[in-house]
This record gives sequence, structure tokens and C-alpha cells, in this order.
Amino acid sequence: MWEFRSMMFWRAVFAEFFGTMFFVFFGMGAALRWTSGPYHVFHTALCFGFAAATLIQSIGHISGGHINPAVTFAYLVGSQMSLFRAVFYWCAQCMGAMAGCAMLWGVTPHNMRGNMAMNMLQPGISLGMATTVEVFLTMQLVICIFSVTDERRNGRMGSAPLAIGFSVTMGHLMGMFYTGAGMNPARSFAPAMFMRNFMNHWVYWVGPMIGGAMGAIMYDFMLFPRMRGLAERLATLKGSRPPEVENQPDTRGEPIELKTQAL
Repeated sequence: MWEFRSMMFWRAVFAEFFGTMFFVFFGMGAALRWTSGPYHVFHTALCFGFAAATLIQSIGHISGGHINPAVTFAYLVGSQMSLFRAVFYWCAQCMGAMAGCAMLWGVTPHNMRGNMAMNMLQPGISLGMATTVEVFLTMQLVICIFSVTDERRNGRMGSAPLAIGFSVTMGHLMGMFYTGAGMNPARSFAPAMFMRNFMNHWVYWVGPMIGGAMGAIMYDFMLFPRMRGLAERLATLKGSRPPEVENQPDTRGEPIELKTQAL
């Protein structure tokens, strides 16, 4: 696998680890109960949105700035990245989320930790309701990401991270009242591991993954179809080395292999 021997590939994997770590650290830190007063959902949603926008702007040109296994799955379904890269991204994102949660645990007083902002179903919300909400929240996020980062747009907008940040904020504002706003399996996985509580945890994987796949299919096959044949899509999924890279050294400053997912 040529990607395994590419330094740009490993930089991208580390960028996903780095980005997810700080996304979880800042987002979950804002979601903790620091005071005994009323809990302001808007503050938490804004922090998640600002963290997403900042980190995507920081690492988007390196790895694509996914920081979310569901987003990576969407790019895989859309045949815009290889399965090999996706697996490493998923591992880096989950490990980054664990590292961010560990950092937050270490700097938070014991009496403030609570359940480490673990995602939990709100009273009266069934598993079917929760899964459906996660599907739709993640689908709108993926469609937003695919739209604002599409290289086929006339004049690519530099405000893509801001638009994605607004999408994350909007999703969290609604999701807080249903599921605690997952939309990101890595973010849900980290506190569940620390608290050793996986009750209904599958909702936060199945819902976002289905939503990500639906968003990719809707955008790439219905809203703005990519006119590519089956052979080309399979070559991308298998990670075939692009012809323009074969005769170029991997030390070039231009991240050629990240064309399909760079912001």
C-alpha cells in the first residue's frame, strides 16, 4: 500500500488524532457542570461549533479535518478516500478522543467530573427516536461538509470551517434535548470508556454512521452527482496510487494524495 510509505499519510493520521483530541477536550469541557446554576445548552453548543471550525481550519489542508468517524465513513461511501486511510483515521479519531477525555479528566476537580459529559438518552426518548435524531443530525452535517468543501464549486469559499461550525452548533442545540447530541461516535466513545457505561451506546455509532452514509449518497448521487465510473470508484476505495504521484517524490510540499478530502 503506497499510502503506508507516504509521510503525508502519517501526518494526516496524526492530524486527525490531534484535532479530535482538542475537539473532545474543549467541547466536553464546556459540557461539564461547573456551577450549580441553570445549565445553558447554548454555551455548550457554541463551544463544540467553535472548536470544530477552529480545528478544521487548522488541519483541513493536512487531513481534511474530519475529526469524526461518521464524516470519514461518509467520504468512504462517496468513494473519495481509500478504505485503508479510513481505517487509520477511525483509529486515530478514537484514540484522540480518549486522549482528550484523559486530559480533561486530569485537569478537572473530582467533584466536577460527574459522568464526564457522557451522551445519554433524555427521559421519554426511545431508542428508535434517538437513532432517528442522530441520523438526521449527522446527515445535515455531512451534506454541509460535502457542499462547502466541494472542489467543483465556482470559487471555493474560505468560510467553509465557519459554515461547518454553524452546522455542528445547530446539531448540538437540537440534539441536547434528545440524545445529548452525539453526531460524533468518537466523542461519545471516550466518556463511555472512562465511565465504563455503554448503555444504549450503539445508538451513537449506528445513528451517525447511517446519517453519514445517507448524507454522502444524497449529495454525491442526487444533489450534485459526481460523474465517475465504477472502476474509478473502486480504484479510489482500494487506494490505487494516482498516476500523477507515481513520478513525483513524497517530499513535495503539495499534499497531492489529499485532493479528495482536503478542505
